[in-house]
Amino acid sequence: MKAATASSAMVPASNIMALGFSGALGNIDAYISAVNRMPMLTHEEEMSLARRLRDDNDLGAAQKLVLSHLRLVVSIARGYLGYGLPHADLIQEGNIGLMKAVKRFDPDQGVRLVSYSMHWIKAEMHEYILKNWRLVKVATTKAQRKLFFNLRSHKTGLDAMTPDEVDALAKTLNVKREEVIEMETRLSGRDIALEAPTDDEDDKFAPIAYLSSDLQEPTKVLESQRHDRLQTEGLSNALGKLDPRSRRIVEARWLANDDGSGATLHELADEFGVSAERIRQIEAVALKKMKGTLAAYA
Repeated sequence: MKAATASSAMVPASNIMALGFSGALGNIDAYISAVNRMPMLTHEEEMSLARRLRDDNDLGAAQKLVLSHLRLVVSIARGYLGYGLPHADLIQEGNIGLMKAVKRFDPDQGVRLVSYSMHWIKAEMHEYILKNWRLVKVATTKAQRKLFFNLRSHKTGLDAMTPDEVDALAKTLNVKREEVIEMETRLSGRDIALEAPTDDEDDKFAPIAYLSSDLQEPTKVLESQRHDRLQTEGLSNALGKLDPRSRRIVEARWLANDDGSGATLHELADEFGVSAERIRQIEAVALKKMKGTLAAYA
């Protein structure tokens, strides 16, 4: 999601002066105040500028058409603040739609630019909301998009819709009643801050406290990877360098059971027909050899 900065609501900073703005536009309120002071065009001026743009590709005429309608974008964006997205970002997307409308506007169609551009402005805002609202793609089909943007206006209050209201809305918008219920559930959700807003004891119960994992810390990840190599590749190579008797002794003593309860020295002494002390000596030599091999994986 775009950062909610003042400049994000406008054209890029390098183009602000080119559009005719002067002075500091340090925040969204200053921007809105500035666009509301931009002069409006008469019908004759609008038609003349539109023809200059269409016939002569006059970018100066396009600039004047855009500037005179920026207040329309601000007004439309205000109607979408209920989705929890930054006002500045909504205005930015609407400005893109306005510029698309100016580029495609035909003055001979018999309509004013304000009416023609509303479709393009709303289309860009809708696309932005669908892509970024709660970072979840909530609508995929045309009918679902219509449901998404009309559900709020059809609800009579904050309470859940009744079965009759669900059926009526599903019929009106030509969607399944299950889709109405699912969309209402999503719209009724609330964002939860990962970190507590204060420094008191409540912060230990914030989601960040139980969602974070030390296992994802870089040094922990590297340590885990090294341990895995020791347990698989390293151990296999170390055992492979032992003679069969030494390997049998090490495996029986240390690798036979997960709980570490391997064979005793006397059991292995009976198996190989030697003393328990000899088994201990073979084991010590084998472990020392393995340690040297495993050092390469440390």
